[in-house]
Amino acid sequence: MDELIRLDALGAGGPYHSRSRQTITELTGTPVAELSLVPRLFVQRSMAALHEARTLPAHDRVAALTRAGRLFATGVVDGIAAEKYQHIVSRVSGMPITVVRSATSGIGRRAAEAYRTTRYARPEGAVDDWRDPLTRNGQAVWTRRGDVFAVHAAGNHPGVHTLWLEALALGYRVAVRPSRREPFTPHRLITALRESGFGDDQVVLLPTDYTVADDIIRDADLAMVYGGEEVVNKYGNDVRVLPQGPGRSKILLTGHDWETHLGMIVESVSAFGGTACVNATAVFVEGDPAPVAEAVAERLSAIPSLPPEDDGAVLPVQPVADAHAIEKYLLDHVNGATPVLGGDGVVDDLGDGSGVLRPAVFLVDRPDAPQTGIELSFPCVWFAPWSRADGIEPLRNTLVLTAITQDAGLVDRLVEDPSIRNVYLGDTPTYLMPPWVPHDAYLGEFLMRTKGVIRT
Repeated sequence: MDELIRLDALGAGGPYHSRSRQTITELTGTPVAELSLVPRLFVQRSMAALHEARTLPAHDRVAALTRAGRLFATGVVDGIAAEKYQHIVSRVSGMPITVVRSATSGIGRRAAEAYRTTRYARPEGAVDDWRDPLTRNGQAVWTRRGDVFAVHAAGNHPGVHTLWLEALALGYRVAVRPSRREPFTPHRLITALRESGFGDDQVVLLPTDYTVADDIIRDADLAMVYGGEEVVNKYGNDVRVLPQGPGRSKILLTGHDWETHLGMIVESVSAFGGTACVNATAVFVEGDPAPVAEAVAERLSAIPSLPPEDDGAVLPVQPVADAHAIEKYLLDHVNGATPVLGGDGVVDDLGDGSGVLRPAVFLVDRPDAPQTGIELSFPCVWFAPWSRADGIEPLRNTLVLTAITQDAGLVDRLVEDPSIRNVYLGDTPTYLMPPWVPHDAYLGEFLMRTKGVIRT
C-alpha cells in the first residue's frame, strides 16, 4: 500500500503532527491521508499568536498572494504536484476532475487578483491610508473591523477557498478550519502562502473535532462559517459571524420562449456536478412547467455515469452507502411531487464501492411547494408553476435568481427584495460568478468599515 499523505496542522509555530489523527479515505474506502486534529490548547495558542502578529505591508501581501496563487495552481507544494493534487481531490471528494482542474486555476487567478477584487467593496469616497493627502480636509478611511478572521470551510467545492484570500489581502490574519471531507485544498493553499511570503503567524490551518470548532470562532474578531440551515440558525444573530448557508438558487421563466433558454437551465442545474450553492434547484415557469421539465430531463438523462477522474465525468460520485443515504432523503421528501427523472432512484453503482448520483427532475403543483427549497449535493431540480398573481414570495430566500422576463416592475421588486442576493436577467446561468460581482454581498462589506479622519 502507498504511504499515507501526511496532512499536518499548520499552526503559528509551523507544521504540527498530532497524536489525534483522522484517516481520509477515497471513494472506495481506501485510506489516502492522515489529517492531524489539534486540541483546544493548540487552538488557543495559535489564535493568540495571530492576534499578536503584525500585518504585512499591502505591497508585500499583494506580491505574496500572486506568488502563492501561481505555486498552488502549477507548482509542487509539500511534495505534491498540481496534477497529483487534482487527482486526489477528485478521488476523495467525488467531484469531476474537470471541475477540480478549473477550480485549481481559478484559485490561482483569484489569489493574484485578491487585493484588486477588494477594491469593488470600498466606498468611492474612502481612501486606504490616513496619510492620504485627502485626509487633510477630512476623508473617510477604509479600515478593518478587526485583525483575526476565522473560517469554518466547506468541502463541497475547492472554490470556497477563494473568498477568504480577500481577508488576507486586506491585512487580516486568517485561521481556517478545513472540512474533513476535503482538507487537501486548504492545506495546499496555506502551505503555498507560507512558502510565498506569509509568515506562520499570518495564516494557520486548524483541523479540529466538533467539540473544539467553536473555539476558533470565539477567539477570532470576525468569522465566516459554511453549512446548512443549522449554521444559519446558530450564527444568524451574531454580528461577528457571516453564515454561508444553502443557496437555493432559482430560475424564473416568463413568456413562451423557454426553448431558447434550455441550455442555460441545464447548465445552471448541472455545472460543478450540481454541488454548488449557485446551482439552480428550482425553476418557476409562467404557464405549464411540464414541457420545460421534460426537455431538461431529456438533456440531463444523457449525461453518462463515469468515475470522477474520467475527463468526461460531469456528475458527482460518493461512497455507495452515502449516495444511497442522499437518495433516501430525496425519495422521502417527494411527498406527492411528480417524478420526471430519477423517481425510481438516483444512484448508479460503479461496482467499486462508489456510486454516481444521477440527475433528478420533479414537478410540483404549486409555487409554494416546500420541495422547491430542497438543496442536495447533485443535480436535483424542482419545476413549479408560477403566475403574476403569485408575486415574488416563492422566489425569495435565494442566492442567485435568473429571471427571463420583460417586466421592469417585476425586476424592480426582485432587486429590492433583501432576501434575493443576486438577480441575473436574460440568458445568464445561475453559476456565473466573475470576481467583480458580489457573491453574498462583497466580503469587504463585512470585513471593513469607514472611519473619518481629519488632519489640520
